[in-house]
Amino acid sequence: MEQYQFNVAMDKYEKIHGYQLTGHVISFVNTILQAVLAVLVFQQSIGPFKQLLTFATAYVLADFMSGLVHMYMDNNSDYESLAGPLIASFHLHHRTPRYKQKPFVAVYYHESGSKIWLAFFLLLSVAGVWQGAISGVAAYGVLYFSILSSIAEVSHYYCHVPQPKVVQFLGKTGIFLPLRHHMRHHFEDNTNYAFLNGMTDPLLNVIAKAMCRGYKNTTDLHYARYTGVGTANR
Repeated sequence: MEQYQFNVAMDKYEKIHGYQLTGHVISFVNTILQAVLAVLVFQQSIGPFKQLLTFATAYVLADFMSGLVHMYMDNNSDYESLAGPLIASFHLHHRTPRYKQKPFVAVYYHESGSKIWLAFFLLLSVAGVWQGAISGVAAYGVLYFSILSSIAEVSHYYCHVPQPKVVQFLGKTGIFLPLRHHMRHHFEDNTNYAFLNGMTDPLLNVIAKAMCRGYKNTTDLHYARYTGVGTANR
């Protein structure tokens, strides 16, 4: 039944233009709002120490949030909902581990299109900073968190293409997601969901064990009878 529901959802995704358009719209909204937020926030000053502390905190939170959303999506099989075609399309990233090679800027832009939740977060953040309700450390925090949330998608993307030397260096130093660390997510089950650098995976793995059944024997089986290309090549 779930394989049938998956195929129906993917049929909608491929035939109803609005679903594929959603990613492009979200990419545009996220990048534009990040730019607007940066202009607003950079008018304020909080000093180098608070900058460093705020950035580090945002880094940890962005890694955790990327894993939490990834966990929810990997274990979501609500294909008959309005968002069902988007959920089904997301699951195809497990089927084809090799993505198309793209320039960094294109990756940042297009991969941000999967983060629908970030668009709402940015709308609230821009409104809050604009009205003065969010300022100082909090303003820089939401800015860094939003940008690092998009960079998390870039970090994950480079685990699925041949890595340039600079990306290999970032992975070895733990700034980006190490390839070997992320490969556990694909070869094992219900583990290592984080996208930015995986520092919060020990906590996420505990949550996953308590809350999720895993994807190897559930959602990964739902696309078994799907014969289309889908969006697995990103």
